[in-house]
Amino acid sequence: MDTNKITHLDFIQKTINRLANNSFLIKGWSVTLVAALATLSSGTKDQYLIIAYLPVIIFCFLDSYYLWQERLYREHYERIRMKTEKDIDFSMKITRGLSQKFSYFETLISTAILPFYLAVIGTVVILMFIF
Repeated sequence: MDTNKITHLDFIQKTINRLANNSFLIKGWSVTLVAALATLSSGTKDQYLIIAYLPVIIFCFLDSYYLWQERLYREHYERIRMKTEKDIDFSMKITRGLSQKFSYFETLISTAILPFYLAVIGTVVILMFIF
């Protein structure tokens, strides 16, 4: 492979890795937040657990956004991989065609997002009944 293509693909791969890391961190913070609020609410009313719903939902939408961007950049990677050396322009822009191929809503209800956050919300509901 040519140097320009390898460099451009490396740029894209580093972006994909950062997006995947952000998604992982958001999932971790979501679980940590629910555990902390569950600890705070033990022995009191459900006030802290009720508060847990809002951040979990926000984390769900944010995690979906990062996964959606990651999917777009993976497709961008594939398109760059197929280009010739003279067509490499080091663009990191996602074209309109790519953003229409993958929808945010499909990512939100994907198996990487929905089961995890439903389990977190289910945990909050169970903890509310326990406390």
